[in-house]
Amino acid sequence: MRRTVRLLTGTALAVAAAGAAAAPAHGGDTGGRLEVFPATVVPGGDVTVTSTSCGDSGTATGDASAVGAGHFTLAPTAHEGEATGHFRVPPSAQQGTYEIDVICTEGDDWATGDLVVTLSSERAQVSPRGSVKTGVGGALGPDPVQTAGGVAALAVAAAGGTWLLHRRARGDGI
Repeated sequence: MRRTVRLLTGTALAVAAAGAAAAPAHGGDTGGRLEVFPATVVPGGDVTVTSTSCGDSGTATGDASAVGAGHFTLAPTAHEGEATGHFRVPPSAQQGTYEIDVICTEGDDWATGDLVVTLSSERAQVSPRGSVKTGVGGALGPDPVQTAGGVAALAVAAAGGTWLLHRRARGDGI
């Protein structure tokens, strides 16, 4: 029993140590955030990037070269500790997800965000429509004629059942 516990404890410690060793040396942004708006854009569209990574100085340099837009500047806004910058996605940009980076002018703080380039101009999410063939019927199927037939069949069955119960209560029998 002790040998099993030692083995499991040793394995757990080894896995934890391996996970800590595999963690990146730079732990990501230093408390700020990077918002890319709109998060999905078509080639030729304008993008606004807002970050709170740079604190009170608020100035930063953005890098959108992954999508082909190059570098851009972020300047402080009226909101405390917030910086905003703009860039245009080139018309030649290909569909895909691109990483946008921001590096603060003072210090070594940084943040990243994702920009999705799509070739269709539809930004709204399309909700699914239609019915699913599960074998279980529904009150509102896709065909109004079948729905009306089902309602009529239920009405006939209800009327017939009521008539039979009424005859039985009077004692006429079936």
